[in-house]
Amino acid sequence: MSYANIVPLALMEVIGDIGYKEFANKGGVRNFAMGSAGYVGVIYFLIRSLQGSQILVVNTAWDGISAIIESMAAFFILGERFDDPFKYVGVLFIIVGLFFLKIPLVGENKFTMPKLFT
Repeated sequence: MSYANIVPLALMEVIGDIGYKEFANKGGVRNFAMGSAGYVGVIYFLIRSLQGSQILVVNTAWDGISAIIESMAAFFILGERFDDPFKYVGVLFIIVGLFFLKIPLVGENKFTMPKLFT
């Protein structure tokens, strides 16, 4: 597992969420396809991340990176702000927690797609 897999995993989740949100509210094949493509990407990067890693670490890193990416989007794109300064401290704790997980930028092992039928 590495940031090279976790960051795209979180980004694919955001794409899937946006596509399915738009589909839920407006319908449309394009929105459904965007949501589905996002979650196909989630499956791919989750498999990559889990290869040779622990679920506990992968899930924690995924949640942390996803929270940071979505918070940045809400802050910079939507202009949202926290009503309590201590909430920014909470985001800082997420960043510090990711540091303590000691996730490498790039994975040590080369990814090989597992066989579907064994």
